[in-house]
Amino acid sequence: MTSPPSRSGSPRAAAAGLAGRCLRAAGRNWALVVLLTAGLVLRVLAELAYRPALLYIDTMKYLYNAYPGADPVGYKAPLKAILAVGGLNAVAAVQHLLGLAIAVTIYLTLLRRGTPRWLAALATAPVLLDAYQIQIEQTIMPDVWFEALLVAGIVLLLIRGVGPAQADPSSARGAVSTAGSRRWSRGLGAVIIAGLLLGASATIRQVGEILLLPGLLYLLIAGGGWRTVLLRASAFTAAFAIPIAGYMTGSYLITSHFWLASSTPRISSYGRMAVAADCAALHIPGYERALCPTPRQRAYGIDWLDHDVASPLKRFVAPAGQNRYAIIARFDQQVLAQQPQRVLAAVARDGLKLFSLSRTSSQGGTPISRWQFQESYPTYGDWVTLDSQHEVVLGLRLTPGSAIITRHVLDRSYGGPAAVSRPLATFLRSYQLDGGFTAGPLLALLTLAGLLGSLLVLVRRPTWPRRKLTQACLLFFAAGLAVLAMSDAFQFSWRYQLPALVTLPPAGVLGLTIAGSYLFSRPGAAGGAQRADAPELASPAV
Repeated sequence: MTSPPSRSGSPRAAAAGLAGRCLRAAGRNWALVVLLTAGLVLRVLAELAYRPALLYIDTMKYLYNAYPGADPVGYKAPLKAILAVGGLNAVAAVQHLLGLAIAVTIYLTLLRRGTPRWLAALATAPVLLDAYQIQIEQTIMPDVWFEALLVAGIVLLLIRGVGPAQADPSSARGAVSTAGSRRWSRGLGAVIIAGLLLGASATIRQVGEILLLPGLLYLLIAGGGWRTVLLRASAFTAAFAIPIAGYMTGSYLITSHFWLASSTPRISSYGRMAVAADCAALHIPGYERALCPTPRQRAYGIDWLDHDVASPLKRFVAPAGQNRYAIIARFDQQVLAQQPQRVLAAVARDGLKLFSLSRTSSQGGTPISRWQFQESYPTYGDWVTLDSQHEVVLGLRLTPGSAIITRHVLDRSYGGPAAVSRPLATFLRSYQLDGGFTAGPLLALLTLAGLLGSLLVLVRRPTWPRRKLTQACLLFFAAGLAVLAMSDAFQFSWRYQLPALVTLPPAGVLGLTIAGSYLFSRPGAAGGAQRADAPELASPAV
């Protein structure tokens, strides 16, 4: 007996219809699907290659509260939540999914701004395929969470509700319609949530504090009248401050210190200033000259000067009756005040490394090997070691400033002994070293396109069809530039360059979209003007 044909409202028909829509969507967005599949495969290989997830020197801050107060530890919130139901590999899996979600979010955001699908997919390639991004997702570190908050905050500021309220064209007086008012309210809500997310990023990585500036710049450029700008800027600033103030209040209740972290600029800028300084030409008190590194010490770079026990910073003893930290801060201030050109030149040289053809270690930065896949389970001096049973042993400093290191075996509930799949690890390492990263020249091209697109916000015609494209370009570009510049001002690290992967490519793609709209709207190009307007008139279906 044959079954009756399924009616259009049956579950079977609904499932078939959903499958058909998914296939059509995949066909329209084939470039993203290909990149997303490749990114997923690489992440699965990383998850299978290393067990438990990779650990770093700073990981113990989040697992065991080592080096208390050294950095913000907002990462502990998602970390502890995941560890309540799984081990470290579950944390890495969630972080890999977060990396994929960032790529999809960027893609959809660019489509909504009218970017061609192939260009929008290009903007996701760095975060999906860059081996340094995948390695940090496999590591118990907060970087991908910082990237996620950064992108989420940018996207919320860019939603359609953020902008001037729309006037009702049917009204003789141009009164704002009820729909326009609702859109205005949604825009204010998005601004507040964006402020909360970007402010929360500072509790993950302190450099997130700088994101207040690009956010305010975007709200100013987006316009809508001075009252609207003032209200939204005030709301954004207040929302931005809430998670930071909340974190600092909690810090005060626990440690009696009202701070995000004790690694304030007065100490953390020492390595940068010491490397850049020409101590022979500095006019400083004699006792401060003990902070000047020798040529050999300077050659070890910023990371060594900031952290090694043999560095002048760690060995410096203040004269009787004087505050050690105040002297260090004064030394840094004098280097910056007397030799600003040397400091700025050093920061600029480090910033340009992002666009180099290859990825190598260099003077002044942390060893790049820390962010590369290894064929065996990576260890770090006395901080992360393996015992005879391949158990991970951590060296914990639980009291600030203390020389006492407590040895602690990683809890077995976190994942057990270290194990590495040699074939998978070898493949990942070869992929990473042999070109599996975002090429510096490509990133330079996208950065230049993002810069030029951002500068077009200076075009002040309110009805200009590319206005929203330039505003979005500016926000992505300014946020990336702010985070990178602030990071490089203290120390260059390839890890600190990762936010470039989620900000500069989208900015560059938006810049290229603007350039393309100019080319297609040249006099004599049929329909060119209409195509130039298209990004502002419609949102392409996904």
